[in-house]
Amino acid sequence: MTTTATSATRATRNQYSSGMARALSRLNAWMDSRPLIDYTMVRTIVLVLAGLGVVMVTSSSMTWSVLSDESVWAQPLKQAIVVAMGLFAFWVALQIPPERVRNIAALFMGLSILLLVLVLIPGIGTGRDEVGSQSWIYIAGFQLQPSEIARVAICVWGASILANKDPRKMFQLTNGFMPFIIVSVLCMGLIGAQGDLGMMVSFSIVVAFILLFAGVTWKFIGIVAGFAAVLLVAVMAAGGYRSHRLLVYFDALFGHFEDTRGVAFQSYQGFLSLADGSLFGVGLGQSRAKWFYLPEAKNDFIFAVIGEELGLWGGAVVIILFALLLFFGLRTARRAQNQFQALLAAAITTGIVSQAFINIGYVIGLLPVTGIQLPMISAGGTSAVITLGAMGLVASVARHEPDAVSAMQNYGRPLFDRMFFLAEPKAPRTPVRQAPRRVREAPAPTPVTARRRAQYTDTRRAS
Repeated sequence: MTTTATSATRATRNQYSSGMARALSRLNAWMDSRPLIDYTMVRTIVLVLAGLGVVMVTSSSMTWSVLSDESVWAQPLKQAIVVAMGLFAFWVALQIPPERVRNIAALFMGLSILLLVLVLIPGIGTGRDEVGSQSWIYIAGFQLQPSEIARVAICVWGASILANKDPRKMFQLTNGFMPFIIVSVLCMGLIGAQGDLGMMVSFSIVVAFILLFAGVTWKFIGIVAGFAAVLLVAVMAAGGYRSHRLLVYFDALFGHFEDTRGVAFQSYQGFLSLADGSLFGVGLGQSRAKWFYLPEAKNDFIFAVIGEELGLWGGAVVIILFALLLFFGLRTARRAQNQFQALLAAAITTGIVSQAFINIGYVIGLLPVTGIQLPMISAGGTSAVITLGAMGLVASVARHEPDAVSAMQNYGRPLFDRMFFLAEPKAPRTPVRQAPRRVREAPAPTPVTARRRAQYTDTRRAS
């Protein structure tokens, strides 16, 4: 009886797994039959997230805008302008072929390092008194964060220098891995000197993903990540507000806050916002936390406002959108023209999505609070423009997939490209195989010729 039940259970499992396999196979075949799906999905998800960001920043910032700018529309208008600039950067990135981006990768990396140095100079860099990290430069009335630029620059330059390199020779100076590691450590040191520990962690995650996609083994990355995690915990436990964040993290992890009016105030208010939202939310614009209860409601903790106003389904939609962005970004990397484009798309996508999941993780209490914004949704200047421009590079790689290029050449450009004056992408350059040269066979020797050769050989031997 037991044997019969076990066999039936196994048969059910095999039928279920085979059914799932067939469904996934059909889905993969359906996507393969649509060569522009990666390009369409990447740009659609980016536009939806950017639009959602404008709506949620408008909702979460109205109360604070009245206090600081004496206008309820001050922050929403600023966010709309920043997103418009980011979408323009997205359009510019779509205009540039990925190989041209590769030509300026070294210049881009050098400029980002220069900005990281400049932000540390007193009188140029700012932010130490306001948020505890000297991470911003004011240029012509705009706030520039060089670490955001450096995070994209390391993706572009890393993809350029590590493409088609052998990871088994990573300790050779001429192989590209050692220069990449040296520059990455330099950038992490400069970001750490700013006091921005969260950005340094985010930057190191991007570097780890680039090395992983370039072929470095999990074992090597795991060992380095383990040492870095121990060092990070030691720094956070050394004292100051970082040690308080570590204590609040354990409070949030076990659902019991000790100091709800002190160091745990922000995390506790974020939990209350998510709890108030329940399943369907209190309604768009009806958040109570934004009435001076939740600090940084429009920046670091905007996901708590989303959970309060839109409920569990609203937070789930945001998570699903970032998960889809990760899927189609990595699919773009797998179908790219060459390894440079594959590394570029994979590095930028994983960098942005990992930042999003870190932000969501500390809002819901799974990670310590690090002060990292929610990409394309949180209020910000440099972050929104640079992130949207970086996603434009990913969309450009998707647009230059061999199947996508062939589809556009045969059936024309999609409506989006025609509306925004995007030229037809060029076909990938493939080396032309030359036909083997025909070797002319020597004529067979005649009997007279053979006799003369034999006489010549005998004469040489005799001499």
